[in-house]
Amino acid sequence: MTEELRARLMDVKLTKKEKLIAEFVLDHFAEACFITSTEIARRLNISDSSVIRFARTLGYGGFMEFQKAIRKTYADRINSVSESITVPSERLKVSIDKLGDDIVGSYFSNVIQNLQSSIQQNDGIDFERAAELIIGSRRKFIVTSRADSGIGDQMLLMLKHMLTDVYETSHPALNVIDHLSDIMAEDCVIAVSFPRYSQMDLLAMQMAYDAGAKIVLITDKDSSPLAQYATQVLTVSVDSNAFFNSYVAVTFTLELLCTFISKKMGHSPEAKLKRIDQYLSGVGLY
Repeated sequence: MTEELRARLMDVKLTKKEKLIAEFVLDHFAEACFITSTEIARRLNISDSSVIRFARTLGYGGFMEFQKAIRKTYADRINSVSESITVPSERLKVSIDKLGDDIVGSYFSNVIQNLQSSIQQNDGIDFERAAELIIGSRRKFIVTSRADSGIGDQMLLMLKHMLTDVYETSHPALNVIDHLSDIMAEDCVIAVSFPRYSQMDLLAMQMAYDAGAKIVLITDKDSSPLAQYATQVLTVSVDSNAFFNSYVAVTFTLELLCTFISKKMGHSPEAKLKRIDQYLSGVGLY
């Protein structure tokens, strides 16, 4: 918990119930950033109105305003690890000191912040445009590298079940330059790249851009070095209070994009899915 809020609590006169709420927030700060006032009331066996009065005693218009303030404070603290430091060994040194005792609550709060970033930074129109670009292209090339490759594998599986001519460019015998050597204007690249951005990913974007192909990029911010080449950018935070990036929100963003694609495709993949299931069932592979 920050010293600013501790000082604020010292400056006001709290009732017995409000002191109980303050202790709960101090002891479970990461959790308090996201649970409802009703849940806090239930946990403390008090009324919901007592929690709301507590927030107003501190000078906030209500509990939601209070929660928004402490959520921002906590997000600033945990996000500072990965936003300012990208080298894993250096992040490890800082993250160990910042993790604290409530590792579960801390990590959960971080993931929630990242999930919210996907919704706040991209609206339905962004996902619609990305889905249309992918569906309307002749060939779809998935570009990922290293830690992002897991997302690429998942994307390949999901898109293959809905679309034709979907290819992943991380084959061990070939590099992305080989895969994109004959890319054309009617094709599309779907790239996933986060700090530290791969130079190969950047080169792939340039190759696709030079060929006039459409580019859908999933990255952490619009100022990403790859964004300059993208036709449509979807941004999502991978901030983490550990030495590695957190990919939970990236998976969510990918699944949401595939849901938009599925909606646009309608029932057209049905025969393909039935055929896949027919053969998979024959070998007991589900």
